[in-house]
Amino acid sequence: MDWNLNLKRLMGEATQLVRSGQLADATRAIQQTLGEAVARHSPPPAPASTSAPPLHAPEPTAGNVPRWRSAHTAQEVEDAVVIDRSTHAPPAEAQPTTTPRPAASHHPLAEPAGSFTRVAFTHPGARHNPHHYHLYVPPGATAGTPMPLVLMLHGCTQNPVDFATGTGMNDAAVPANALVLYPEQPHSANPNGCWNWFRPGDQHRGSGEPALIVAMLRDVMARHPVDAQRVYVAGLSAGGAMAALLGREYPDLFAAVGVHSGLQAGAAHNVMGALSAMKNGAKPGAATHHAADAPALPPPPVIVFHGDADTTVHAHNGEQLIEATLSALATAPGDGQTTVETVHQGQSRGGQSYTRKAYTVAGGAPSASALTGTVVAEHWVLHGAGHAWAGGHAGGSHTDPCGVDATQEMLRFFLEHPRAARH
Repeated sequence: MDWNLNLKRLMGEATQLVRSGQLADATRAIQQTLGEAVARHSPPPAPASTSAPPLHAPEPTAGNVPRWRSAHTAQEVEDAVVIDRSTHAPPAEAQPTTTPRPAASHHPLAEPAGSFTRVAFTHPGARHNPHHYHLYVPPGATAGTPMPLVLMLHGCTQNPVDFATGTGMNDAAVPANALVLYPEQPHSANPNGCWNWFRPGDQHRGSGEPALIVAMLRDVMARHPVDAQRVYVAGLSAGGAMAALLGREYPDLFAAVGVHSGLQAGAAHNVMGALSAMKNGAKPGAATHHAADAPALPPPPVIVFHGDADTTVHAHNGEQLIEATLSALATAPGDGQTTVETVHQGQSRGGQSYTRKAYTVAGGAPSASALTGTVVAEHWVLHGAGHAWAGGHAGGSHTDPCGVDATQEMLRFFLEHPRAARH
């Protein structure tokens, strides 16, 4: 059956089930239909696969995508070591290595330099405990030297090791001497490991998954010397939508945001709305939100990557992300600012063409003068690309090795935007 006709039938049936109070049946109908769509359209495994499942894809099995990939892939991600914070055991005792490594911090629970560690983490307000995150500590980490930190949020059916492998962010972070934090979404919180960006309880500062992720971030900051002016967040697909939410809700914490194949903050507030936004973009006014308890600050600069052939999350969502940032900037304290758009056409080494649009603040009221001349947004439209991390490694899922190097460009954009530069 044609996917568009199938989606219309699905939405009609689900709507009737919801109206009749059969919420569980409605959810099962949606998951079953989307699962069939993924099975039909998923190509055989290939090094340059650019396809990815929609919001509720079937859980990986031994026959398709493994839940935990081998660390020894093209990216050579080091085997993760599980450390339970509740035991208070120093990581050095748990790290299986015969080569001493310099400590990254004087804190007794700090992971050593050059390590990639899985950490058990408990948060009082979380629905499901314990949670886990992976932390990469660069080889150049030394006690007392503040480091940038990049928070990376994986997409549906992915996990931190897979995401680290596919994006290559750990290797990219070495020259910048940056920490990389990968929160892990458990399947108990979402059957397919998706961040619940479309649920109202997970869209606000101080509650739900945003609060949990920020608690993980602060846990790392308590044990490692992090430069608080250079904390960044990025994500793919559902992780990109959650990254956008974190940027909106915590402008006092994140210096810049990176969204790959994602949606604007608050693009939907239920499953049906999420499906609609993924297919066509968010409806006008869907993302309207005012965080009463958030500081009155300009939005963090944002860099967006989106394939114009993405059939999982429509490319219009990338445009809406940029529009939301520019709109928020225009209404932020110190109004009257204008932005200038610069367009550049290019091609990646792998032959993929792209259009890069950069938006620079041209001027405004005196209170906004600190932003003048600053690039506040970049929009990379990847021509012919699907739902995959551009320039990623074939050893990870949902990557497009032929694309422009999104990891390097994102990290470059981040390091150009320390938080202090926006005040």
